[in-house]
Amino acid sequence: MDKKHSTPNLGRDLGSALVVFLVAIPLCLGLAIASHPGAASTAPLFSGLLAGVIGGVVVGALSGSQVAVTGPAAGLTAIIAAQISSLGSFQAFLLAVLFAGLLQVLMGLARVGFIAAFFPTSVVKGLLAAVGIILILKQIPHLLGHDTDPEGEMSFQQVDAENTITELGETVYDLHSGAILVGAACLLLLFLWDRVRWLRKSPVPAPLVAVIVGLGLAALANAIGGSWTIAGNHLVQIPVAKTFAEMGRFFTSPDWSRLGDPRIYVAAFSLAMVASLEGMLNGEAVEKLDPLRRNSRTNRELIAMGCGNMLAGACGALPVTTVIVRSTVNIHAGATSRWSTIIHGGLIAVSVTLLPQWINRIPIACLAAILFYTGTKLASPRVFRRMWEAGFSQFVPFLVTVAAIVLTDLMAGVLIGLITSFAFIIYSSATTPLKLVREKHVGGEVLRIELANQVSFINRAALTHTFDRVPVGGQVLIDARGTDYIDPDVLELIREFENEAAPARKIKVSLLGFQERYHVRDRVAFPDHASKDVQRSMTHDEVLQMFRDGNERFREGRPLKRDLSRQVGATADGQFPLAVVLSCIDSRTPTELIFDLGVGDAFTIRIAGNVAQDNALGSIEYACAVAGAKLVLVLGHTRCGAVGAAVDLFRSGKSAMEATNCEHLDSIVGEIQESIHREQLPRAEQWSKEEREQVVDAVARDNIRRMMTRIQTESGILYQLVAENKIAIVGGIYNIQTAKVKFFEAQGPVNGASLSTGKTMESIPTHLLPPGR
Repeated sequence: MDKKHSTPNLGRDLGSALVVFLVAIPLCLGLAIASHPGAASTAPLFSGLLAGVIGGVVVGALSGSQVAVTGPAAGLTAIIAAQISSLGSFQAFLLAVLFAGLLQVLMGLARVGFIAAFFPTSVVKGLLAAVGIILILKQIPHLLGHDTDPEGEMSFQQVDAENTITELGETVYDLHSGAILVGAACLLLLFLWDRVRWLRKSPVPAPLVAVIVGLGLAALANAIGGSWTIAGNHLVQIPVAKTFAEMGRFFTSPDWSRLGDPRIYVAAFSLAMVASLEGMLNGEAVEKLDPLRRNSRTNRELIAMGCGNMLAGACGALPVTTVIVRSTVNIHAGATSRWSTIIHGGLIAVSVTLLPQWINRIPIACLAAILFYTGTKLASPRVFRRMWEAGFSQFVPFLVTVAAIVLTDLMAGVLIGLITSFAFIIYSSATTPLKLVREKHVGGEVLRIELANQVSFINRAALTHTFDRVPVGGQVLIDARGTDYIDPDVLELIREFENEAAPARKIKVSLLGFQERYHVRDRVAFPDHASKDVQRSMTHDEVLQMFRDGNERFREGRPLKRDLSRQVGATADGQFPLAVVLSCIDSRTPTELIFDLGVGDAFTIRIAGNVAQDNALGSIEYACAVAGAKLVLVLGHTRCGAVGAAVDLFRSGKSAMEATNCEHLDSIVGEIQESIHREQLPRAEQWSKEEREQVVDAVARDNIRRMMTRIQTESGILYQLVAENKIAIVGGIYNIQTAKVKFFEAQGPVNGASLSTGKTMESIPTHLLPPGR
């Protein structure tokens, strides 16, 4: 991570803290109102503000997250209202909050936070998009001056018997000119700010400027008067205490007399579970929004939240958890560290105690514009397009999560999304838990069964079906190298197949990558490298086909899964190569990769221009006559530097020594130049780059054919082996652009023909030949 960007910037943190503080005030108040279960037992307005202070200062200081904001959350309003109603008083509810916090601390110490790693990405992204849509829908009434419902009410079904959609219809009959002016101006400023480069790079957050503009326009509207006046529920409404003594009455103590009531502990357990789940989910979502992708430890977050809730229960605040809306605003306002969260909590405390009259002048429409703009960021069309491109199994859970959250509430929607996502996971595990690959090794065809990272009992049926379809006498490799967990039932199935079913059907079973704790010994029952038996049993035609298949695998990016370390050990005592390859020294033509070969499968001789000089011939003789190789492959390639240099030197009349000062190149260049036809060169000075490449490739092909002939004419033993059909000599040219090898036909005995008879001009493009040829 860039140190410059990981160091806290207090200037930017202060600016973002101011923005989050201004947005948090109405949200904290609104959530307290939304948590009212009835007139008999209610959550005081101050409890929401106090939760904002605790979430910011206490949890912010203990948390490891740099951008997440903690406070009262919309996802908890339903359970808060239900528990206050069930317990009969807000004071009894506070006792449950205190014990819920204690339980969260114990969960963190017990490292229960690992659960967060199992939240599907589709659900987390669905949560973000859904919150964005809800913000847009919920802020439209406030932007138009319809402020009958409090900020922070996020559920589809509202306490006033309306819902999100019907509330929009009601807004048409309750428009407010002053609020519309403020809301429209602030929205326009926010969208323009993001599109003007010098404004976007300004250290002053756009939302803070929007609040200042909103205050100014509200003052203007009030000066106009009449229907333009912005007052009452169109403004932030913090409870105002005339004295510090009156301020003290805002705090509420828990009802300690209910310690023996079991309902307290049931409520505490419910609160702890819901708050923890929402906190972990929102924490995962916030980390995906953080531009620096900083991760926090979930267990530490649980402990921090638990401490905050213990304090909240002790002094009369709503329970707290990580909140997505304020965290998103914090990130978009440019927060660099948790100081932004801590400062915002401190600002709430100062405003409640010292500046309530000033804060109460801020129009709701101004803050609604900030939240509306935040919603457009979270639910942009780009998010939906990316999830669609991720595939059906990602898009459907994402879309279900979005719809469920928007049409119910956050927790219910997330649970529906999780169920949908897990259903896709279970279906995928039950139907395609295995990757089946048919591989052609030197010992024959092998069915490789690649196990998934997590193999559960759900996979048992699919694995049984796969085992049943293995043909009699087949070869199977069960590959567990990428597997971290295997269910005991599946292990027992593998053992039964290995020890009972496979022997009865003459199936060879190989096992690879099983961890020691499973007590399954790795073994490879089929030859996957060139051994004495494999070498003896294969013909030169089969070896050539092996090279063709290997090149195809290389081009398609699906090489055989080999245990190379095992092959090293298996070949340590001897070598039984199947072929010898005379290739060019060019760094772009690695023979073992081009043909997907294993350790010990082939001898490789590399020399510039794949020239069969005496030392190369000696190596080929040893490979075939002594080591038993069945195939000789002369492999050239397109755009060969050695051939190109030979052509250029031939045209210039210079030697390699004269052109390069290299003392030993002339013998190689001279051999290659034997494949050049003088008739080609009269037009050489007129060649284009493409025409030169065509001539070089043509000479490379003729050079390969010439070397195929030279191998026989210069070596009696190799000529004899070809005549007895014990070996074959073939040519090939590797296209460095397509990675494809084009093979030449195998060459029969040449009966001592001179090398000159191997010269042809058939491969030279006719338009490059001199006239009359």
